[in-house]
Amino acid sequence: MAINYDHLMNYPIPEVRQTLRWQDIALYNFSVGLGQDPMDEQQLDFLYEPRLKVMPSMPVVLGSPGFWSRNPDTGIDWKQILHGEQGLTLHGKLPTEGEIVGRSRITGIVDRGEGKGALMYSEREVVDAKTGAKLATLSSTSFLRGNGGFGGPTGPVKKPHAEPERAPDLALDLHTRPEQAAVYRLNSDLNPLHIDPAIAKAAGFPRPILHGLCTFGTVCHALLKTLCDYDTERFGSMDLRFSSPVFPGETIRAEIWKEDGGAAFRARVVERDKVVVSNGRFRFR
Repeated sequence: MAINYDHLMNYPIPEVRQTLRWQDIALYNFSVGLGQDPMDEQQLDFLYEPRLKVMPSMPVVLGSPGFWSRNPDTGIDWKQILHGEQGLTLHGKLPTEGEIVGRSRITGIVDRGEGKGALMYSEREVVDAKTGAKLATLSSTSFLRGNGGFGGPTGPVKKPHAEPERAPDLALDLHTRPEQAAVYRLNSDLNPLHIDPAIAKAAGFPRPILHGLCTFGTVCHALLKTLCDYDTERFGSMDLRFSSPVFPGETIRAEIWKEDGGAAFRARVVERDKVVVSNGRFRFR
């Protein structure tokens, strides 16, 4: 089944209501690597309930409509989807308890041609269910490898943020845990690619890989530590491109260039000297 452009652009992605407990906040923070040093007081702020903070990247798991692109009427070859880019903008302080609503929509589809796949741009707004206040806006680019040549528009294509050619101003190594993907999936990101060795092998990987959004959270941690000294109120937005998967247990090195109002960044796996995140852009709130 091919993509019907008008149908997919107006696809009724379900609205999601979600109740938050402090345990959900602590689990997410732990799942992206916080708390590996039990004597680090700044990281304990993200795990210890009397003074709990929310990681700025947590909206990626809030109000998610799930794997709706598996529905046959979308026309999407869901087995050929790759998560290409992810962005996040914060509008207000994220709550540690309460109810939120996630509203998702398709914002663009680009046909790259027969055999070349398509790009699908989507957006999700996360709002406070009680007040209606907007908390965060998420943007995502999906590469639909099996869906090119359906006669859709050939643009516009999002332009990546340029990486400076000089050496990075800052670098920070953050270690992932061998079991981190098994923990991160408890945020309801249940793709078996991240836990089942047989499925990972069938997808061409020697073992289960880390969720891309877990890598996103780990890089967010690096930005929050190096640029904001763990002050979540200073964190405004981040946007990046996924370049290659991470295997749980590897070390992610964030490389950061300071810019007016924020920074450019990328990340690589130290053990394989492989860039896993590129064209990153961070802005202070």
